[in-house]
Amino acid sequence: QVQLVESGGGLVQPGGSLRLSCAASGSGRTFRSTDMGWFRQAPGKDREFVAGISWSGGVRNYGDSVKGRFTISRDNAKNTVDLQMNSLKPEDTAVYYCNALKAGSHLPHYNYWGQGTQVTVSS
Repeated sequence: QVQLVESGGGLVQPGGSLRLSCAASGSGRTFRSTDMGWFRQAPGKDREFVAGISWSGGVRNYGDSVKGRFTISRDNAKNTVDLQMNSLKPEDTAVYYCNALKAGSHLPHYNYWGQGTQVTVSS
């Protein structure tokens, strides 16, 4: 079983930046051969897809609400997936989670989630 640990969240003012990190452990081969993504969930809202990256890092996709502001990256040697968030807006406030992606989709692969990391954008 792959363990997923998110970190890097915090309180930031609108227009600020944060860098989130997802550390995976348990199976290096699984991580390296699996598309990964970031999701977020705000209170009273459904969990939504934020960004995804192919296993090799060659293809990256973003939700419409974050395009041009967020950048996803991965380091397979370290088993990490990062999310650089710039120009943050109050509507970005949510708990952010990482997960593997089902092949050819923006849907989560694992049926479990890490604890997530809270991002709060407020003045």
